[in-house]
Amino acid sequence: MPTIPEQLSAHVLIWAAALFIAKQLIADFILQTGWMAKGKEQPKGWLLPLAAHVAVHAAATLVICLLLAPSLLWLALIDLIVHATIDRSKSLLQLRLRLTPDQSGYWWMLGLDQTLHHATHLVFSVALAAVGTIA
Repeated sequence: MPTIPEQLSAHVLIWAAALFIAKQLIADFILQTGWMAKGKEQPKGWLLPLAAHVAVHAAATLVICLLLAPSLLWLALIDLIVHATIDRSKSLLQLRLRLTPDQSGYWWMLGLDQTLHHATHLVFSVALAAVGTIA
């Protein structure tokens, strides 16, 4: 199991966490179009809308990595894969359970989705802080 170094750059950790929080808000809510949001949740024809949505996330992660730790720019690809997996899993569960916004389960699923994305960003932030330098 990988270990976290004893010394992390607090400066990079704080900036990374703040940037990833902003990235999640912007990419998941402000830049996500209706076509992406509705399309990625369909039983068929979901791949292109999902790909477009996760590409926005990956691009934002790439920018954050380039700003804080260019050697970790490959985290953008990890973000693309993890984000797609989380979003598609949520969509499949919502379809299977027939969840709609008037049901509490729908909102629990949204909360779980957002929590998993933020947990991913926490791991990314620690990785960036472990590198510890700003380009």
